[in-house]
Amino acid sequence: MKFISTGIADLWLIEPSVFEDSRGYFFECFNKQSFKEHTGIAIDFVQDNESRSTKGVLRGMHFQNGEHAQAKLVRVVEGEVQDVAVDLRAGSPTFGEHFSVNISAENKKQLFVPRGFAHGFLVLSETAIFSYKCDNYYNKESEGGLLYSCPNMGIDWQLKGTQLILSEKDLILPCFEK
Repeated sequence: MKFISTGIADLWLIEPSVFEDSRGYFFECFNKQSFKEHTGIAIDFVQDNESRSTKGVLRGMHFQNGEHAQAKLVRVVEGEVQDVAVDLRAGSPTFGEHFSVNISAENKKQLFVPRGFAHGFLVLSETAIFSYKCDNYYNKESEGGLLYSCPNMGIDWQLKGTQLILSEKDLILPCFEK
């Protein structure tokens, strides 16, 4: 596995080593020992989630607050998404900065999003299956979010306006304040 710094502390882009032959391919999605060795982060994932969405669906920007904050390791099983994380950690030198990357079933890239980040993704392919591991259990009372289009976040979503499909809940989230 290749661990690539994103320029934001603890936010890692991961490129697995893929072994292909006439039968197909194999790759290791996660290895706890290797992850700690390369990132310095000891993590215990407790919940795996998966969603399927169609082109233009934007899910985000979501987070969990307080003791229910979650770190996530995200990947795409089918299709392609634009994946985005925003640093919301108070006192962080990169507070308010975001990182955006296209991840797909084809490139097999993964993004590790630490606790203290808002996270979201936009489906770029006709459909996408998005899978993620979490280090804490979901808690509805602790969920939070930011409006995807806040100018203060400066995210350049690859699809625009009427091409986007959002939940009513995501359309009324507050704007990010630095």
